[in-house]
Amino acid sequence: MCPTENDAKIIKTARRLRRSMTDGERKLWSELKEFRRLYGVHFRKQAPIKPYVVDFASHDNRLVIEVDGQHHFTPDGRNRDVVRDRYLASRGYRILRFNTGELSDSFDGCVEEILREIGVRVSTHPTHTLIEKP
Repeated sequence: MCPTENDAKIIKTARRLRRSMTDGERKLWSELKEFRRLYGVHFRKQAPIKPYVVDFASHDNRLVIEVDGQHHFTPDGRNRDVVRDRYLASRGYRILRFNTGELSDSFDGCVEEILREIGVRVSTHPTHTLIEKP
């Protein structure tokens, strides 16, 4: 099966984005890579979901994680995100969005939110965090 020109274009875009990840995306990717070993959950970075390339996706869990920088907070950026989120939702994906400030200021909280979204039970205790696999 020969990929279409559109397929080749989106794959090229995904590869370019993988090479130019932001610091926040790199830090989150470092954590998400471990999810397969720890919880049996596989994430892909800069994953094509035509016609878009999402920051991170767990196809088995139908979950997309987006890391939003400044351009997402302009009126045009917000409008594009609404259209994109509707499209992804119509394909059965749930979308979690974190801005770069949230990743910097509350990284562990962001990771806990992802774990809850994929069904990993996280219970906190004053002296430790207990994480139970699904």
